[in-house]
Amino acid sequence: MSKRKADAMSKNPRVLALFDVDGTLTEPRKVVSPETVKFLEELREKIAVGVVGGSDLTKQKEQLGDSPSMFDWCFAENGLWAAKDGSVIGQTSLVSHLGEDSLKRIINWVLKYFSELDIPVKRGTFVEFRQGMLNVSPIGRNCSREERNEFEKFDLANKVRETMVAKMKEEFADLKMTYSIGGQISFDVFPQGWDKTFCLRYLPEADFDEIHFFGDKYFEGGNDFEIYSHPRTKGHAIEDANPMTTLKKLSELFGVPCPDKLTPPGAH
Repeated sequence: MSKRKADAMSKNPRVLALFDVDGTLTEPRKVVSPETVKFLEELREKIAVGVVGGSDLTKQKEQLGDSPSMFDWCFAENGLWAAKDGSVIGQTSLVSHLGEDSLKRIINWVLKYFSELDIPVKRGTFVEFRQGMLNVSPIGRNCSREERNEFEKFDLANKVRETMVAKMKEEFADLKMTYSIGGQISFDVFPQGWDKTFCLRYLPEADFDEIHFFGDKYFEGGNDFEIYSHPRTKGHAIEDANPMTTLKKLSELFGVPCPDKLTPPGAH
């Protein structure tokens, strides 16, 4: 029997390791290391692997490569775009759920708020429309890496995003939206229940004995919190947002040899 066939026979698809992207498999907005890719390939020979990111598929591919073929389960935008074994199995739209009037109401409010917000730097792309959410950034997604890092420090000290989210929760209480702070410069706005637990509807309980989730924004208000704390998952916190920490935890759990170090990635 060939090694490949033996590996396929020994794989346990009833155990799934499910990953966040930024701060878990990659450094924020950077490309996955070749060592991590190789590790995931070896892990996939033992158990099922999946990825669930908040970004759209294009951004996910910029960081991970051909993610639908790398993973047994691939979820972009929290699972609003879903694929199994490389084939699309579901897509969900924010526009059809909210309607244009409610969508414009949110966007108009956000733009007015930003016009009156005093922060050290503002760039461009303050609201990014995605298939299942709005990504809102006070500094603007067109900022440089240095500006991104500086805003993160400013935000931690001045609670820019936290304050804005609190006001939006009050303003749009009737729309039943969720506000999830993730990454360094932005937060996501989406209907309640459209957090990362959305992907679980594609993972039938009867098909899995264990679902392990790995994420760095596992705290309340972070975009991994709901799935990290969900009763169907075993949550693993990547507290230092370091991909090497993820690999070490996986190595301890599943016996895949951990690399000594990761190649420094390029930024996106």
